[in-house]
Amino acid sequence: MTDVHLESHSTPIQTPKQLIVVVVLAFLIPILLIVMVVQMVTGGLRVEGGGPAMSEDAVAQRLKPVGNVVLAEASSTTGVRSAEQVVNTVCQTCHGAGLVGAPKIGDKAAWQSRLAQGVSTLHAHAIKGIRAMPPKGGNPSLSDADVKAAVDYMGAASK
Repeated sequence: MTDVHLESHSTPIQTPKQLIVVVVLAFLIPILLIVMVVQMVTGGLRVEGGGPAMSEDAVAQRLKPVGNVVLAEASSTTGVRSAEQVVNTVCQTCHGAGLVGAPKIGDKAAWQSRLAQGVSTLHAHAIKGIRAMPPKGGNPSLSDADVKAAVDYMGAASK
């Protein structure tokens, strides 16, 4: 028969009291290390409630956004605008170059069929928009009178 050798293993923990001590220390030591690291990193930072760092202005300055988003700029021209101003600032973008089928200012052939529809139809299309043209040429701050005057100006320049 073969001999079976059993080796006895020993551990440093011999009693239940030693086991309890090891388990408690296994929780306390990491927690104490974390607290010490936090104290070292923050330097024991203390913020006084009434100090200058906590004033309303200082807090507002820290919380303000980095930048501002502006969706639309207010028109620099206020009040009544001439038809020529409206055409040069709004209509010229498309009607100057003939973009997206817009009739060019001064192109008699392109304007002839539109003028034949009547001025009131042209005014309505310019105010409400038609096909690729947005209402009021994309500038909602224009009054209906401004748009009508611009249409009349472009029509007169294209006769």
